[in-house]
Amino acid sequence: MKNNIFAVITLVCALSLVSGCGTKVKRTEIDQAIDLSGRWNDTDSRFVSEEMIRDCLDRPWLNKFDEKNKRNPTVIIGTIVNRSHEHINAQLFTKDLEKAFINSSMVNVVASDQERQEIRDERMDQQQGGMTNQATIKPNKEETGADLILQGTINSVKDEIKGKYVILYQVNLELIDITTNQKVWIGEKEIKKQVKKSKFSL
Repeated sequence: MKNNIFAVITLVCALSLVSGCGTKVKRTEIDQAIDLSGRWNDTDSRFVSEEMIRDCLDRPWLNKFDEKNKRNPTVIIGTIVNRSHEHINAQLFTKDLEKAFINSSMVNVVASDQERQEIRDERMDQQQGGMTNQATIKPNKEETGADLILQGTINSVKDEIKGKYVILYQVNLELIDITTNQKVWIGEKEIKKQVKKSKFSL
């Protein structure tokens, strides 16, 4: 009898421990800033892209382009190189840059080289597949060429001592005229974080 009672108590304790260690999930607002590790995150990506594109569009090159061409410039997002000490999803940052440009309504944005290839394959399938309504087939040689390309780097410096560290992220972007190779805008944005590690952190 005592053995049975002991077994029941042991089982209850074990279940309590398991339930106490269970994963807890709390939904948050998408634009809410949450820093768990101190590393580059989605908030940094969105904040930096919006700030830098705002600065880019506030510079003289845009008015000069409009006066000369009487239309919005067309931009393509080129390579964003991650030179920081950690893994950063450069594609997420690229999409945030595209979104900031498009939402401004001041420039047009064309697809990247990888995206264009998939679109060209689809257009080729329309033309040669024999399954598409003739009236809806899209022609070749109608792509919009970019006037400028945006390129850049993400860099970082980390200083650490006794469970504390300061990390500086520096993003450098350059907008370049594709015809002349002239750099019409250079931007820089820095984010600095101070992080204190918990003694229980991994």
